[in-house]
Amino acid sequence: MERTEVVLANVRGEVQLFSDDNKAGKMDISVIGKKLTVYHTEVNPEYEGRGFAKLLLERLVSYARENDLKIVPLCPYVHAQFKRHPEEFNDVWLKEGE
Repeated sequence: MERTEVVLANVRGEVQLFSDDNKAGKMDISVIGKKLTVYHTEVNPEYEGRGFAKLLLERLVSYARENDLKIVPLCPYVHAQFKRHPEEFNDVWLKEGE
């Protein structure tokens, strides 16, 4: 069973993914004001190929929507997904110059 959590300490934190109580992956994030910056997505090698990065992305986006935040996608994976599916993420994507 997979579950995700958003853990923040001050402005830095992680979106964490657990599989059977083992940490399977994470996204490094910060939240300052109404900006959620995502720096890095990582899935542990033994969990690759199971769609876990997508689960992390879904939790990141739902957290942003729940908290009225805009995402700054510095992470190459998140940025690539935003560019591939702009209609899905336009409401939370803070594009350069906005």
